[in-house]
Amino acid sequence: MLYVVATPIGNLGDVTERAKEVFASVDIVLCEDTRVTSKLMSHLQVRPTLMAFHEHTDQLARKKIVDQLVSGIDMAIVTDAGTPCISDPGGFLVADAVAAGVKVSPIPGASAAIAALSIAGIALDRFTFVGFPPNKKGREKFFREIGEINHAVVMYESTHRIEKTLEAMKGLNRKLIVCRELTKIHETIYRGTAESILADLEKTSTRGEFVIVVDR
Repeated sequence: MLYVVATPIGNLGDVTERAKEVFASVDIVLCEDTRVTSKLMSHLQVRPTLMAFHEHTDQLARKKIVDQLVSGIDMAIVTDAGTPCISDPGGFLVADAVAAGVKVSPIPGASAAIAALSIAGIALDRFTFVGFPPNKKGREKFFREIGEINHAVVMYESTHRIEKTLEAMKGLNRKLIVCRELTKIHETIYRGTAESILADLEKTSTRGEFVIVVDR
């Protein structure tokens, strides 16, 4: 069995009881950074074996993991924060596992994108998730295409590129909801245009993980 387990995006109180039960029962937890996940396991007082699985994990390593699953070893896959396989390489492992006949089960919980959408206060009968904006190649095309979408758009951005991204979004002329450090002590929600939010960030902080919601 491969469990796809959502973990807290900041506040450890958001971990679910089912997630705790899974971590206590599996043999191995696959994670982006063992140092990050070990803190969560310590908080939950469980001690599964932690194994690194991230964007640099190659196809051969994925095959070894799938072979272990086929042999009867139960595993969970997590991301550093939130729901795995959303803007991370976990989806490739899920596809390999399914192809090998391994049962895959979701253990739902926190998701930064869904959390941001839930407090956006805009029409969400339809929305598009676009992950992280490209850093270099295709960046101009990326933002141009967002401007052509006539419903809500949600994306992630890092502390290092949030200002650059908001600068690129000035030409969209769309209302934005920018969420910083969701569920953490410095959680801040900014609402307005790209220009006004950039000004607000100068008064507060650009540190943290960001979710950007673009109104239609």
